[in-house]
Amino acid sequence: MRFMVMVKATKDSEAGVMPTAEEFTAMGAFNEELVKAGVMEAGEGLHPSSRGARVAFSGKDRRVIDGPFTETKELVAGFWIWKCASLQEAISWVKKCPNPMRTDSEIEIRQIYSAEDFGDALPAEVREQEERLRKEAASRAG
Repeated sequence: MRFMVMVKATKDSEAGVMPTAEEFTAMGAFNEELVKAGVMEAGEGLHPSSRGARVAFSGKDRRVIDGPFTETKELVAGFWIWKCASLQEAISWVKKCPNPMRTDSEIEIRQIYSAEDFGDALPAEVREQEERLRKEAASRAG
């Protein structure tokens, strides 16, 4: 199973406050442990929402909304993609994580859909296309 593990934003992360050397070192050690265990597939921090945008959809219309966004508790400051045997394993790893913020913080864990999760609802040609695109993206990344 694959999971997206999201570090929720705080006022500090939205203000662009950088981690200290000690915080970078602690998170680097945790990321190294994840990689050595074969769990971490990707992980990145995100710039504050003031440097981002949203695109709102209404039928065929598109509307761009420039950041910053006001509801900090709903924003993501960083993420990992992990491969774990279960949600419980992902939770166990998150519990080992150093606090990603200087203040109280939250990390959200969400399972990523796989083609198998859609069963017969996913047409065979779309399933084949997804597999082809996944392989092509992996080859371009590697």
